[in-house]
Amino acid sequence: MKANWKLFSGLSIFYVAMAVIYYVVGGEAVGITGMILAACLAGMVGFYLWFTQKRIGFDIPSDNLEAEIADDAGELGFYSPHSWWPLPVAFSATAMGLGLIIGWWLTLISLGALVISIIGMVTEYEKPISQSSH
Repeated sequence: MKANWKLFSGLSIFYVAMAVIYYVVGGEAVGITGMILAACLAGMVGFYLWFTQKRIGFDIPSDNLEAEIADDAGELGFYSPHSWWPLPVAFSATAMGLGLIIGWWLTLISLGALVISIIGMVTEYEKPISQSSH
């Protein structure tokens, strides 16, 4: 993870340098804005990786130059095997994009549907609080 955050931080610095050079050469505003936004995105990813590496407090196997492939084996996380929630999220996002073309009323309706479907997807595996009987 050390190499990852250093790579993205360096990429962010590179984009800023290229934006300055592009500005001095006489580049257009859209190109400069795009490079600054790319620098911000790379900087955010670099900061997240740096922060995560500091939080876990140890080097991951990919940081060890003498590590074996098997050292990085194991569980990667929990992935829902049968969730239907990505489907309404995708439909709502698509409707919201079409709403920008068709009309504001569709954008508002699909924004509400998108919020509801994202909440459903995030809280799908939350357990309800059971009330204790006295």
